[in-house]
Amino acid sequence: MSQAIGILELTSIAKGMETGDAMLKSSSVDLLVSKTICPGKFLLMLGGDVGAVQQAIMTGTTLAGEMLVDSLVLPNIHASILPAISGLNSVEQRSAVGVVETWSVAACISAADRAVKAANVTLVRVHMAFGIGGKCYMMVAGDVSDVENAVTVASECAGEKGLLVYRSVLPRPHEAMWRQMVEG
Repeated sequence: MSQAIGILELTSIAKGMETGDAMLKSSSVDLLVSKTICPGKFLLMLGGDVGAVQQAIMTGTTLAGEMLVDSLVLPNIHASILPAISGLNSVEQRSAVGVVETWSVAACISAADRAVKAANVTLVRVHMAFGIGGKCYMMVAGDVSDVENAVTVASECAGEKGLLVYRSVLPRPHEAMWRQMVEG
């Protein structure tokens, strides 16, 4: 079976905990993230076989009702996604950088997955809604043309749900900006 992740964002913390419990009881999935995010939202991220994740997310979206902000099932997740969420993927040499900013974590992770599958780029990080007003952003690095392609694909993906905030490509970032972006 293919591996997948599922994400649910809710406007209520208590409803998020209740929903997460029901999702875990509905299907054989692993709880990857269960936490509050800005501004007072609750994030659930599950992993497992595609069918199990789909069942859990279906249960969660039904239970969340009007408190649902966004949801996602991402089958066949790219190998760079989870490391980029939990930290940084290393970049060997200074190159162009692309940034895509979204209104939800689910939209950003989906956009990041599509971007790295569409272009020869390194997914540097996915910064999830902690201290940034509930927004999320992803950064890719590589040759300018690849970064432009990745940013276009990611922006179109986030734009499909109306959740794109802004996109940017820095062809030759200043050394100080480069260090800040890729070294944290």
